[in-house]
Amino acid sequence: MARSPRANAAIVTLAALAAAGWWMRAAPPSFGTFEGDAMATRWRVVVPATARATAEADACFELYRSLDHDLSEWKPDSPLSAVNAAAGRAPVAVPQDLFDLVARSLAIGRETGGAFDPSWAALWGVWDFRSVPPRVPDSRAIDARRAFVDYRAVRLDAATRSIFLPRAGMKLGLGAIGKGYALARAEALLSSRGERDFLLLGGGQVVARGSRGDRPWEVGIRDPRGTPDDWFARLPLVDASLSTSADDESYFIVDGVRYGHILDPRTGWPARGLRSATVLHRDPVLADALSTALFVLGDARGFAIVERLGGEALVVDDAGRVRFTPGLRDRLEILHAPRAR
Repeated sequence: MARSPRANAAIVTLAALAAAGWWMRAAPPSFGTFEGDAMATRWRVVVPATARATAEADACFELYRSLDHDLSEWKPDSPLSAVNAAAGRAPVAVPQDLFDLVARSLAIGRETGGAFDPSWAALWGVWDFRSVPPRVPDSRAIDARRAFVDYRAVRLDAATRSIFLPRAGMKLGLGAIGKGYALARAEALLSSRGERDFLLLGGGQVVARGSRGDRPWEVGIRDPRGTPDDWFARLPLVDASLSTSADDESYFIVDGVRYGHILDPRTGWPARGLRSATVLHRDPVLADALSTALFVLGDARGFAIVERLGGEALVVDDAGRVRFTPGLRDRLEILHAPRAR
Protein backbone atom coordinates (compact mmCIF):
# COMPACT_ATOMS: atom_id res chain seq x y z
CA MET A 1 0.00 0.00 0.00
CA ALA A 2 1.09 3.59 -0.55
CA ARG A 3 2.57 5.51 2.31
CA SER A 4 1.58 9.00 3.30
CA PRO A 5 3.96 11.88 2.46
CA ARG A 6 6.57 12.47 5.13
CA ALA A 7 9.21 15.07 5.76
CA ASN A 8 11.98 12.45 5.66
CA ALA A 9 10.71 10.90 2.42
CA ALA A 10 14.09 11.43 0.73
CA ILE A 11 15.76 9.18 3.30
CA VAL A 12 13.35 6.38 2.44
CA THR A 13 14.14 6.85 -1.23
CA LEU A 14 17.88 6.84 -0.71
CA ALA A 15 17.83 3.58 1.21
CA ALA A 16 15.53 1.91 -1.29
CA LEU A 17 17.46 3.07 -4.32
CA ALA A 18 20.68 1.51 -3.06
CA ALA A 19 19.37 -1.97 -3.81
CA ALA A 20 18.29 -0.96 -7.31
CA GLY A 21 21.59 0.65 -8.26
CA TRP A 22 20.47 4.25 -7.85
CA TRP A 23 21.21 7.21 -5.66
CA MET A 24 19.21 10.43 -5.52
CA ARG A 25 20.08 13.84 -4.17
CA ALA A 26 17.81 14.48 -1.19
CA ALA A 27 14.42 15.86 -2.15
CA PRO A 28 13.06 18.89 -0.27
CA PRO A 29 10.56 18.22 2.55
CA SER A 30 7.86 19.48 0.20
CA PHE A 31 8.02 16.13 -1.61
CA GLY A 32 6.62 12.86 -0.36
CA THR A 33 7.61 9.30 -1.24
CA PHE A 34 5.10 6.48 -1.76
CA GLU A 35 5.97 2.80 -2.19
CA GLY A 36 4.14 -0.18 -3.66
CA ASP A 37 4.72 -3.56 -5.31
CA ALA A 38 3.72 -4.80 -8.77
CA MET A 39 5.38 -6.59 -11.69
CA ALA A 40 7.74 -8.26 -9.18
CA THR A 41 9.23 -4.83 -8.52
CA ARG A 42 9.24 -2.30 -5.72
CA TRP A 43 7.97 1.00 -7.17
CA ARG A 44 8.44 4.48 -5.75
CA VAL A 45 6.58 7.64 -6.58
CA VAL A 46 8.00 10.99 -5.42
CA VAL A 47 5.51 13.83 -5.83
CA PRO A 48 4.86 17.22 -4.23
CA ALA A 49 3.37 16.74 -0.76
CA THR A 50 0.05 18.39 -1.56
CA ALA A 51 -3.44 17.36 -0.50
CA ARG A 52 -3.75 15.24 -3.66
CA ALA A 53 -0.39 13.46 -3.30
CA THR A 54 -1.85 10.19 -2.00
CA ALA A 55 -4.40 10.06 -4.82
CA GLU A 56 -1.67 10.69 -7.40
CA ALA A 57 0.50 7.88 -6.06
CA ASP A 58 -2.46 5.49 -5.77
CA ALA A 59 -3.32 6.14 -9.42
CA CYS A 60 0.22 5.12 -10.40
CA PHE A 61 0.11 1.90 -8.36
CA GLU A 62 -3.31 1.01 -9.77
CA LEU A 63 -1.86 1.46 -13.26
CA TYR A 64 1.15 -0.74 -12.42
CA ARG A 65 -1.11 -3.50 -11.13
CA SER A 66 -3.27 -3.38 -14.25
CA LEU A 67 -0.22 -3.60 -16.51
CA ASP A 68 1.16 -6.41 -14.36
CA HIS A 69 -1.79 -8.57 -15.36
CA ASP A 70 -1.68 -7.71 -19.07
CA LEU A 71 2.09 -7.85 -19.60
CA SER A 72 3.25 -10.67 -17.32
CA GLU A 73 4.69 -13.82 -18.82
CA TRP A 74 4.65 -15.46 -15.38
CA LYS A 75 0.95 -15.20 -14.50
CA PRO A 76 -0.84 -18.23 -16.00
CA ASP A 77 -4.05 -16.26 -16.60
CA SER A 78 -2.41 -13.27 -18.32
CA PRO A 79 -2.98 -12.41 -22.00
CA LEU A 80 0.73 -12.87 -22.69
CA SER A 81 0.66 -16.36 -21.17
CA ALA A 82 -2.26 -17.14 -23.47
CA VAL A 83 -0.17 -16.09 -26.47
CA ASN A 84 2.69 -18.31 -25.33
CA ALA A 85 0.39 -21.28 -24.67
CA ALA A 86 -1.06 -21.01 -28.18
CA ALA A 87 2.34 -21.00 -29.93
CA GLY A 88 2.23 -23.07 -33.10
CA ARG A 89 -1.56 -23.39 -32.98
CA ALA A 90 -3.47 -20.12 -33.30
CA PRO A 91 -3.26 -16.32 -32.97
CA VAL A 92 -4.59 -14.80 -29.75
CA ALA A 93 -6.48 -11.51 -29.46
CA VAL A 94 -4.89 -9.37 -26.74
CA PRO A 95 -5.46 -6.02 -24.98
CA GLN A 96 -4.27 -2.93 -26.81
CA ASP A 97 -1.45 -2.17 -24.36
CA LEU A 98 0.05 -5.63 -24.83
CA PHE A 99 -0.32 -5.50 -28.61
CA ASP A 100 1.35 -2.07 -28.75
CA LEU A 101 4.23 -3.10 -26.51
CA VAL A 102 4.96 -6.28 -28.47
CA ALA A 103 4.91 -4.24 -31.68
CA ARG A 104 7.34 -1.78 -30.11
CA SER A 105 9.56 -4.65 -28.93
CA LEU A 106 9.76 -6.11 -32.42
CA ALA A 107 10.68 -2.71 -33.85
CA ILE A 108 13.50 -2.37 -31.29
CA GLY A 109 14.58 -5.89 -32.21
CA ARG A 110 15.00 -4.71 -35.78
CA GLU A 111 16.87 -1.58 -34.70
CA THR A 112 19.32 -3.60 -32.61
CA GLY A 113 19.79 -6.54 -34.96
CA GLY A 114 18.27 -8.94 -32.45
CA ALA A 115 20.38 -7.87 -29.46
CA PHE A 116 17.02 -7.01 -27.95
CA ASP A 117 14.54 -9.79 -28.70
CA PRO A 118 11.27 -10.40 -26.81
CA SER A 119 11.25 -14.02 -28.03
CA TRP A 120 14.30 -14.72 -25.84
CA ALA A 121 11.80 -16.30 -23.40
CA ALA A 122 12.11 -19.61 -25.28
CA LEU A 123 15.32 -19.95 -23.24
CA TRP A 124 13.42 -20.09 -19.92
CA GLY A 125 14.56 -22.90 -17.69
CA VAL A 126 17.81 -23.62 -19.52
CA TRP A 127 19.73 -21.24 -17.26
CA ASP A 128 19.04 -21.44 -13.51
CA PHE A 129 20.84 -18.71 -11.60
CA ARG A 130 19.49 -19.91 -8.26
CA SER A 131 20.57 -23.54 -8.41
CA VAL A 132 22.87 -24.88 -5.69
CA PRO A 133 25.44 -25.82 -6.73
CA PRO A 134 25.42 -23.64 -9.85
CA ARG A 135 25.44 -25.47 -13.16
CA VAL A 136 26.38 -24.40 -16.69
CA PRO A 137 23.80 -25.95 -19.04
CA ASP A 138 24.78 -28.27 -21.83
CA SER A 139 25.41 -26.38 -25.08
CA ARG A 140 23.07 -28.74 -26.94
CA ALA A 141 20.21 -27.78 -24.64
CA ILE A 142 20.94 -24.10 -25.26
CA ASP A 143 21.06 -24.59 -29.03
CA ALA A 144 17.79 -26.53 -28.99
CA ARG A 145 15.96 -23.67 -27.28
CA ARG A 146 17.80 -21.00 -29.22
CA ALA A 147 16.19 -22.37 -32.40
CA PHE A 148 12.89 -20.86 -31.18
CA VAL A 149 14.30 -17.37 -30.57
CA ASP A 150 13.52 -15.10 -33.53
CA TYR A 151 11.65 -11.81 -33.22
CA ARG A 152 11.23 -11.76 -37.00
CA ALA A 153 8.92 -14.77 -36.87
CA VAL A 154 6.33 -13.15 -34.57
CA ARG A 155 3.13 -12.26 -36.41
CA LEU A 156 0.94 -9.29 -35.49
CA ASP A 157 -2.48 -8.55 -36.94
CA ALA A 158 -3.66 -5.02 -36.21
CA ALA A 159 -7.13 -5.69 -37.63
CA THR A 160 -7.84 -8.43 -35.07
CA ARG A 161 -5.35 -7.07 -32.48
CA SER A 162 -3.84 -10.55 -32.27
CA ILE A 163 -0.39 -12.05 -31.79
CA PHE A 164 0.72 -15.35 -33.29
CA LEU A 165 3.84 -17.36 -32.50
CA PRO A 166 4.09 -19.69 -35.51
CA ARG A 167 6.20 -22.42 -33.91
CA ALA A 168 5.38 -24.48 -30.84
CA GLY A 169 8.12 -23.76 -28.32
CA MET A 170 8.28 -20.02 -29.03
CA LYS A 171 7.58 -17.67 -26.12
CA LEU A 172 7.53 -13.94 -25.53
CA GLY A 173 8.92 -12.24 -22.42
CA LEU A 174 8.70 -8.50 -21.79
CA GLY A 175 10.82 -8.22 -18.65
CA ALA A 176 13.43 -6.06 -20.40
CA ILE A 177 10.92 -3.47 -21.58
CA GLY A 178 7.75 -3.82 -19.50
CA LYS A 179 8.90 -1.70 -16.58
CA GLY A 180 9.99 1.09 -18.91
CA TYR A 181 6.54 0.96 -20.49
CA ALA A 182 4.91 1.11 -17.06
CA LEU A 183 7.00 4.15 -16.14
CA ALA A 184 6.11 5.86 -19.42
CA ARG A 185 2.43 5.28 -18.76
CA ALA A 186 2.74 6.55 -15.18
CA GLU A 187 4.60 9.64 -16.37
CA ALA A 188 1.82 10.39 -18.85
CA LEU A 189 -0.80 9.77 -16.17
CA LEU A 190 0.72 12.21 -13.68
CA SER A 191 1.26 14.82 -16.38
CA SER A 192 -2.39 14.53 -17.44
CA ARG A 193 -3.37 15.18 -13.81
CA GLY A 194 -1.40 18.43 -13.77
CA GLU A 195 1.78 17.28 -12.02
CA ARG A 196 4.93 18.99 -13.29
CA ASP A 197 7.60 17.90 -10.80
CA PHE A 198 7.95 14.24 -9.85
CA LEU A 199 10.24 11.23 -9.80
CA LEU A 200 9.26 7.64 -10.64
CA LEU A 201 11.48 4.67 -9.82
CA GLY A 202 11.37 0.93 -10.33
CA GLY A 203 13.33 -1.99 -11.73
CA GLY A 204 16.71 -0.25 -12.03
CA GLN A 205 15.16 2.70 -13.85
CA VAL A 206 14.22 6.25 -12.92
CA VAL A 207 12.06 8.86 -14.67
CA ALA A 208 12.43 12.50 -13.73
CA ARG A 209 10.03 15.29 -14.62
CA GLY A 210 10.55 18.95 -13.78
CA SER A 211 12.74 19.71 -10.78
CA ARG A 212 13.16 19.15 -7.04
CA GLY A 213 12.37 22.64 -5.91
CA ASP A 214 14.78 25.11 -7.50
CA ARG A 215 17.30 22.48 -8.66
CA PRO A 216 17.20 19.57 -11.11
CA TRP A 217 16.84 16.00 -9.91
CA GLU A 218 20.20 14.30 -9.55
CA VAL A 219 20.86 10.55 -9.67
CA GLY A 220 23.89 8.36 -9.22
CA ILE A 221 25.12 5.20 -10.92
CA ARG A 222 26.40 2.41 -8.72
CA ASP A 223 29.73 0.65 -9.13
CA PRO A 224 28.68 -2.87 -10.21
CA ARG A 225 31.51 -4.36 -8.12
CA GLY A 226 31.14 -1.96 -5.21
CA THR A 227 29.02 -1.94 -2.08
CA PRO A 228 25.29 -1.16 -2.34
CA ASP A 229 25.91 2.53 -1.63
CA ASP A 230 29.05 2.96 -3.76
CA TRP A 231 28.19 5.51 -6.47
CA PHE A 232 30.95 6.09 -8.99
CA ALA A 233 29.14 8.69 -11.12
CA ARG A 234 26.20 11.08 -10.96
CA LEU A 235 24.38 13.44 -13.27
CA PRO A 236 21.37 15.76 -13.29
CA LEU A 237 18.19 14.33 -14.78
CA VAL A 238 15.64 16.65 -16.34
CA ASP A 239 12.57 15.37 -18.20
CA ALA A 240 14.30 12.10 -19.03
CA SER A 241 14.74 8.50 -17.99
CA LEU A 242 17.87 6.64 -16.94
CA SER A 243 18.02 2.83 -17.06
CA THR A 244 20.87 0.54 -16.00
CA SER A 245 21.35 -3.14 -16.85
CA ALA A 246 24.09 -4.88 -14.86
CA ASP A 247 25.54 -8.32 -14.24
CA ASP A 248 25.45 -8.12 -10.44
CA GLU A 249 21.71 -8.71 -10.06
CA SER A 250 21.80 -12.47 -10.63
CA TYR A 251 24.81 -14.58 -11.54
CA PHE A 252 26.97 -17.53 -10.60
CA ILE A 253 30.64 -18.43 -10.96
CA VAL A 254 31.86 -21.82 -12.19
CA ASP A 255 35.56 -22.61 -12.67
CA GLY A 256 36.39 -18.94 -12.28
CA VAL A 257 33.98 -17.82 -15.03
CA ARG A 258 31.16 -15.44 -14.15
CA TYR A 259 27.79 -16.16 -15.81
CA GLY A 260 25.30 -13.29 -15.58
CA HIS A 261 21.54 -13.35 -16.05
CA ILE A 262 21.46 -11.05 -19.11
CA LEU A 263 21.44 -13.45 -22.04
CA ASP A 264 22.45 -12.69 -25.60
CA PRO A 265 19.34 -13.85 -27.49
CA ARG A 266 21.44 -14.45 -30.59
CA THR A 267 23.57 -17.11 -28.88
CA GLY A 268 21.60 -18.21 -25.82
CA TRP A 269 24.64 -17.56 -23.60
CA PRO A 270 25.18 -14.78 -21.05
CA ALA A 271 26.40 -11.56 -22.62
CA ARG A 272 30.06 -10.76 -21.95
CA GLY A 273 32.33 -7.75 -21.98
CA LEU A 274 30.44 -5.34 -19.73
CA ARG A 275 29.54 -5.10 -16.06
CA SER A 276 26.86 -2.46 -16.51
CA ALA A 277 25.21 -0.47 -19.28
CA THR A 278 23.29 2.76 -18.63
CA VAL A 279 21.10 4.57 -21.15
CA LEU A 280 19.69 8.09 -20.88
CA HIS A 281 16.67 8.80 -23.08
CA ARG A 282 13.57 10.94 -23.04
CA ASP A 283 11.46 7.82 -23.68
CA PRO A 284 11.46 5.39 -20.71
CA VAL A 285 10.56 2.50 -23.02
CA LEU A 286 13.65 3.02 -25.17
CA ALA A 287 15.86 3.63 -22.13
CA ASP A 288 14.78 0.29 -20.66
CA ALA A 289 15.14 -1.77 -23.83
CA LEU A 290 18.34 -0.11 -25.03
CA SER A 291 20.19 -0.61 -21.75
CA THR A 292 19.69 -4.36 -22.25
CA ALA A 293 20.67 -4.20 -25.93
CA LEU A 294 23.76 -2.14 -25.08
CA PHE A 295 24.80 -4.68 -22.46
CA VAL A 296 24.55 -7.40 -25.10
CA LEU A 297 26.25 -5.47 -27.90
CA GLY A 298 28.98 -3.67 -25.96
CA ASP A 299 29.85 -0.03 -26.49
CA ALA A 300 31.66 -0.41 -29.82
CA ARG A 301 28.36 -1.23 -31.57
CA GLY A 302 25.82 -0.25 -28.95
CA PHE A 303 26.75 3.42 -28.62
CA ALA A 304 26.04 4.05 -32.30
CA ILE A 305 22.55 2.55 -32.00
CA VAL A 306 21.73 4.45 -28.81
CA GLU A 307 22.86 7.75 -30.33
CA ARG A 308 21.00 7.09 -33.58
CA LEU A 309 17.82 6.59 -31.57
CA GLY A 310 18.32 9.85 -29.68
CA GLY A 311 19.90 8.67 -26.43
CA GLU A 312 23.17 8.82 -24.53
CA ALA A 313 24.95 5.96 -22.80
CA LEU A 314 27.62 4.93 -20.34
CA VAL A 315 29.22 1.53 -19.73
CA VAL A 316 31.54 -0.11 -17.24
CA ASP A 317 33.47 -2.88 -18.96
CA ASP A 318 34.69 -6.14 -17.43
CA ALA A 319 37.97 -4.49 -16.42
CA GLY A 320 36.23 -1.63 -14.62
CA ARG A 321 36.87 0.97 -17.33
CA VAL A 322 34.24 3.65 -17.94
CA ARG A 323 33.25 4.83 -21.40
CA PHE A 324 30.40 7.12 -22.42
CA THR A 325 28.93 8.89 -25.42
CA PRO A 326 30.10 12.47 -26.15
CA GLY A 327 26.75 13.94 -25.18
CA LEU A 328 27.38 13.07 -21.52
CA ARG A 329 30.79 14.73 -21.33
CA ASP A 330 29.54 18.01 -19.87
CA ARG A 331 26.82 16.47 -17.70
CA LEU A 332 28.39 13.42 -16.12
CA GLU A 333 30.42 13.74 -12.92
CA ILE A 334 32.79 10.81 -12.26
CA LEU A 335 33.22 10.50 -8.51
CA HIS A 336 35.81 7.72 -8.63
CA ALA A 337 36.94 4.91 -10.91
CA PRO A 338 34.94 1.67 -10.54
CA ARG A 339 36.71 -1.23 -8.93
CA ALA A 340 39.02 -3.15 -11.23
CA ARG A 341 37.83 -6.51 -9.82
